[in-house]
Amino acid sequence: MPDFRLWRKHSAAEGAAEETIFDGFQRRRAASPDEFLKRYKATVPQSLAELIEKHGSSPYPVKCIIYDSVLPWVLDVARNTGISGASFFTQSCAVSVLYYHEIQGSLKVSSEAEAVGVVSLPSLPELEFNDLPSFVNGAGSYPAIYDLVFSRFSNIDDADWLFWNTFNGLEEEVVNWMASKWPIKPIGPTIPSMFLDKRLEDDKEYGLSLFKPNSDACMEWLDSKEPDSVVYVSFGSLAALGEVQMAELAWGLKRSNTSFLWVVREPEKEKLPNNFIEETKEMGLVVTWSPQLEVLAHKSVGCFITHCGWNSTLEALSLGVPMVAMPQWTDQPTNAKFVSDIWKVGIRVKVDEEGIVTQKEIERCIREVMEREISNEMVKNSEKWKKLACMAVDDGGSSDKNIEEFVTKLVCNSNSFKE
Repeated sequence: MPDFRLWRKHSAAEGAAEETIFDGFQRRRAASPDEFLKRYKATVPQSLAELIEKHGSSPYPVKCIIYDSVLPWVLDVARNTGISGASFFTQSCAVSVLYYHEIQGSLKVSSEAEAVGVVSLPSLPELEFNDLPSFVNGAGSYPAIYDLVFSRFSNIDDADWLFWNTFNGLEEEVVNWMASKWPIKPIGPTIPSMFLDKRLEDDKEYGLSLFKPNSDACMEWLDSKEPDSVVYVSFGSLAALGEVQMAELAWGLKRSNTSFLWVVREPEKEKLPNNFIEETKEMGLVVTWSPQLEVLAHKSVGCFITHCGWNSTLEALSLGVPMVAMPQWTDQPTNAKFVSDIWKVGIRVKVDEEGIVTQKEIERCIREVMEREISNEMVKNSEKWKKLACMAVDDGGSSDKNIEEFVTKLVCNSNSFKE
């Protein structure tokens, strides 16, 4: 669950000030999703409203609140305090369309056995069952997350602004279809400037990390490797592989005979095969967390084995790194479909009858991406999307124009109110 932060622009010299609000817990402790959300919803709206009102009589009152789309109730707070509300969707437009059609009842697939042929919907490519987000099949064991995923559409027609972390060229057909229904504004990729257009010299990181990265160890190790020689492996901050899958991935990396940098979070390390780290110390480095943008931007990285979370997918696209897509759940299967078949910047793994990606399959995928004679098209496409991502956020680009339009209208409305 994201923190609530209020950013207040004072002046060019002072920059932005940050304030946090109370989330209902005096100290961090373990809580079920249902318990956490119940306490969160009972506390945060009031705390947020109080903070906005506190600054109402200051020289810099809050004019607009930009909120994660999974928190649609924030729009009610905005309305009740007399300010604008902008919903920010942190997933792809393609996935958003699929969720929308699920809500509308035009996408009904409850099991693979019922999925005959392909799913065909406006603006989207034909999709098979395993290309769909997991939640179009029901809540499963995650009812709280399921409710969050679909609640974002509850008041989508009422928001003043609708932002998406994507860019026009990446999902052009889907963006155009959505724009015919809502006034959407793609403003991505929302990646620090120094990794894209380089217009903001102090914008080098997101500013928030759930874990402390092993930055020095990662970068020193990468510096010792040849260009395009390293496979980078990371499944983000939440995905957890089963013990069997962990072992297959480990031995697949070893079988590939390719240098690898593998992020294995501390709680997951016990799933590694016995002596694996020792046996592969000459070819690989296992760390508990990494500075992912710096890693993907490093010249030695030639392939990214990823779960295809949207942030990781955008980062790889924006930095020109071909991918091995190994999706787990939620929006990841759809992202993987686009990576392999639409943008053609990677290859998607195949699972066996038990749902496992075997070490042989992992070795095959690594070799297909890393052997440049075979993956020449992937590399060219990766470079193409890297350039287009940079163009979108650079001066005059599509995302840059959308942000400028938002700021201009906000300032104009503010000046009109003063007059």
